[in-house]
Amino acid sequence: MSFMENLENVRQRMVVACERCGRSVDSVNLLPVGKKHGPEAIREAAEAGVTVIGENRIQEARQKIGMCPSSLDWHLIGHLQSNKARLAVGLFSMIHSIDSLRLLEIVDDACKNIGKVIPVCLQVNVSGEASKSGLKPEDVLAVLEGAGSLFNVDVVGLMTIPPFTEDVEDARPHFVALRELRDELRDATGFDLPELSMGMSRDFEVAIEEGATWIRLGSILFGKR
Repeated sequence: MSFMENLENVRQRMVVACERCGRSVDSVNLLPVGKKHGPEAIREAAEAGVTVIGENRIQEARQKIGMCPSSLDWHLIGHLQSNKARLAVGLFSMIHSIDSLRLLEIVDDACKNIGKVIPVCLQVNVSGEASKSGLKPEDVLAVLEGAGSLFNVDVVGLMTIPPFTEDVEDARPHFVALRELRDELRDATGFDLPELSMGMSRDFEVAIEEGATWIRLGSILFGKR
């Protein structure tokens, strides 16, 4: 199937998922993830109407961006090393994967140097998996408190990646946990945190039902890598 056909299928499933939970489909942003797919695939996505692309790796994105339509916005969804922060803020319009106050401060400083304010999500390891990056849920409040003194990063929400399981329903408690954590933090701080970046190709419908505002979809759109 073509990218356009895959995209239409996903959009239909998004509509149904939103109807099940009483949400407007306009409240959910679709973020196609171009990991390991070349510029030709990204150009096809752009021709299908896509305006934003997610990438896991900075170096891969750096190689592709110049060969893709200049109208595209790029989001970083993968782990960010502190020594790549300056490069990242020059390439991306949003970062979904900030996992420490120190990294947030480094990104803020990099943005200050180029006169940019960048929206970010804090990645939270709600499952406690040792193999995954992310803040412990109990540590997020302190990062938000530290963010209050930074002017070139805008913490707009939270992100998580649930454990991989055969049953997509197993992801639901992790999505619920992120949403409930966001609601608690919203009450405890001055941060509105409108964005919940959660849900991938296998479980995006469950994520929508639990409040996702960004779903990060790769293989279901672009095919196998």
